[in-house]
Amino acid sequence: MNEVRAITIFVRAAALGSLRKAAVDQGISPQAASHAVMQLEKALGVRLFHRTTRKLSLTEEGQGLLESVKPALAVLSSALDDARRAKDEIAGPLRVSAPRAMGQTVLWPYFMEFAELHPNVQLDVQFDDLFTDLVGDRADVGFRGGSPPSGGTIARRLLPIQLIVCASPAYIERHGAPRTIDELDAHHCTGYRRANTGKQAPWEFLIGEEIVYRDIATTLCVNDTDAETQAVLAGLAIGQLGSFSATVPIRRGQLVPLLVEHVTQREAIYIYYRHRTEQPLRVRTFIDFMVGRLAGNTNFYFEPAELRAAR
Repeated sequence: MNEVRAITIFVRAAALGSLRKAAVDQGISPQAASHAVMQLEKALGVRLFHRTTRKLSLTEEGQGLLESVKPALAVLSSALDDARRAKDEIAGPLRVSAPRAMGQTVLWPYFMEFAELHPNVQLDVQFDDLFTDLVGDRADVGFRGGSPPSGGTIARRLLPIQLIVCASPAYIERHGAPRTIDELDAHHCTGYRRANTGKQAPWEFLIGEEIVYRDIATTLCVNDTDAETQAVLAGLAIGQLGSFSATVPIRRGQLVPLLVEHVTQREAIYIYYRHRTEQPLRVRTFIDFMVGRLAGNTNFYFEPAELRAAR
């Protein structure tokens, strides 16, 4: 027996003075309404109505139950109305998970723009380089760099990630530029230590049609891509940076791309979320906003022709 359903029918029958009218009010058959009330009476072990062919009236036990459940039903009805409104209003809490590796450079300006456009949304952003389980971590939307996430979520590809070897003009002036991959051994290089494994990531190069991985000796290794980018900009070393970090300084002349014929593009930035039909309007609006701002945004990667021109 659905007790909430049965109690609702009982309350409507008491208010309307008729099980038939209560059935019409609830969109069910009179037989179903009568059966629900009888099941409720059986479960409680008391009679709730005096029934005659012409009249329906509450027993003393029925009157007591009515007075007890009406406030609770009012609270339940109000909560359901709030939930329906939340689905149709751009307001309420919105929990977002994103990696630090691209949080400040790529995502944060758009998060702030969304917050300004929708001040009734309480944006709660968690920057974490570990993969976020949306259900386990109670997040509405996640971002990820690398391979598309699996496990029951929808993932949309936003941007390619190109790995670009680059150095500052000052570094090149002092030490020269490597012309081959092997010549990197004679240079100062940066490294990136992955948050999920704690291991230093190898550099990767496109050679022909294959991706080849090399362990590069580093003079400076960090677990933060922004810090690595700053070190390369400062002329301390050559770095292999993600295009989301390198594109703007390269176009400004602050960095020089090197070995561009070996740039790889096997990974991407993804936005992931649960099925849209389950999401309130604030979440769907945020997803559409971020996709509109980032999908194919060439501020964060190079088109092939631009890379070829940089050789």
